[in-house]
Amino acid sequence: MDSDAVAAISRLKFRYLRALDTKSWEEFADTMIPEATATYSEYLQFESRDAFLAFMRNTLGPHVITEHRCDHPEIDVDGDTAVGTWYLADTVLIPGHNMLLRGAAFYSDQYVRCDDGQWRIAHTGYERTYEVVLSLSDLPSLRLTSSRWGLIARDPADIPRTDPMPPDGQATMG
Repeated sequence: MDSDAVAAISRLKFRYLRALDTKSWEEFADTMIPEATATYSEYLQFESRDAFLAFMRNTLGPHVITEHRCDHPEIDVDGDTAVGTWYLADTVLIPGHNMLLRGAAFYSDQYVRCDDGQWRIAHTGYERTYEVVLSLSDLPSLRLTSSRWGLIARDPADIPRTDPMPPDGQATMG
């Protein structure tokens, strides 16, 4: 195992996440090669760093607060290329929409060592294991919106509760 390359790739991923959450878009762009691709679902795919960057800048602008944490890296290096799997936990807060999203996923990345000796991302993307959305204006409205195990966007009234809740759905302080 090339421990220096694994350490450099880990640092690269952490820099990618920090630049994303701090909206340091030039630094974020520098973590990827110009031809980098990204896939987050069959409907959300990007064929270049510029297309991906434009989407992120527009979607995750200053009105959106994010926290992305990756750990449990599994990185395999083969010369000047590498692949990595990371466990992601993320939070997205959109105050203007009274919305909080929490989720987890597994990133699948491809890396290349560039001519300047630095590792950069050639492809990134993830598959969600779960995602929940919480309305900040109506805290009892927590909904599971995506799940790897098939519980998708069910009406909260159809999900059995394990804690006592009055029939009108309004919790009381007591």
